[in-house]
Amino acid sequence: MTEHPHTLSRRRMLGSALAAGALAATTTAADAVGARPAAAADYPGPGHVTGDVRVHDPSFVKRPGGGYLIAHTGDDVALKTSADRTAFRDAGPAFPGGAPWTSPYTGGARNLWAPHLSHADGRYRLYYSASTFGSNRSAIFLATSTSGDSGTWRDEGLVIESFPSDDFNAIDPHLEVDGQGRWWLAFGSFWSGIKMVRIDPATGKRGDRVLHSIAGRGGDAVEAPTLFQRDGWYYLFVSFDLCCRGADSTYRIMVGRSTSITGPYRDRAGRAMTAGGGTEVLSGHGGVHGPGHQDVFADTDHDILAYHYYADDGTALLGVNWLGWDSAGWPYVH
Repeated sequence: MTEHPHTLSRRRMLGSALAAGALAATTTAADAVGARPAAAADYPGPGHVTGDVRVHDPSFVKRPGGGYLIAHTGDDVALKTSADRTAFRDAGPAFPGGAPWTSPYTGGARNLWAPHLSHADGRYRLYYSASTFGSNRSAIFLATSTSGDSGTWRDEGLVIESFPSDDFNAIDPHLEVDGQGRWWLAFGSFWSGIKMVRIDPATGKRGDRVLHSIAGRGGDAVEAPTLFQRDGWYYLFVSFDLCCRGADSTYRIMVGRSTSITGPYRDRAGRAMTAGGGTEVLSGHGGVHGPGHQDVFADTDHDILAYHYYADDGTALLGVNWLGWDSAGWPYVH
């Protein structure tokens, strides 16, 4: 299949854009947010972070003993740690010996994409993507670990795959547990958009054959689903437009919400996300280009939005901001 525009540039970017560091901007105070979304000029810069902050597609989990484990796109799934959400250090790959079971989907390449981390019942769970650029012959796999450390991850096997005959792409996973304790995996990139399947908590694998559609843009760019629960709402964050073009990236973070985890999700104006709807949360501004592939999580001090963005020189960097909520229950960055 012909490559999508963002995947052509991702191939060029992943080696070079992660190769050089740059300083992240310091957070500025957020403007008051009322009924309208902020304009790009109003967005604050990323919060101050230090150390190894060269990241693409970050996923955070809070460690039971304190601090954070971060997984992101990289050879054999890249890991980082942080004690304070400010200073970050490299923690090696999840699979230092490689992940040969992914080769049928990657053509033998070791670069594995867009992981999602979670922790429950004494185990870390890592869902991650295996594919090649522009193809939906893709798969999402699961690995588990009791420590989360490099080299301790056990392959639990295939969760879901997609074929050229399918109208979806099995990459960009995100695991969420709903208010009734049911497990769900959201995923998807381009094609007909974002999908969701039930997950069996006992195995971490697919629980039934039902495929729910929760967002789409008629074939235009939508990917990287993130689910977050707050005050009776399920919020679906996604990334619109083009990733992976360095400073020319047009990625931006969008959101909709629903009272049901399977939707329908609607934006602030009431538009269905399955029909292209979405309210902008963050887009490029100043020296922050193409922010996206976000993670959202509740921390002890604040709700947090993490993402990658590109510096002026095309380097992919970690962005971390507080996430606020206006009087109508819509998120904004500050």
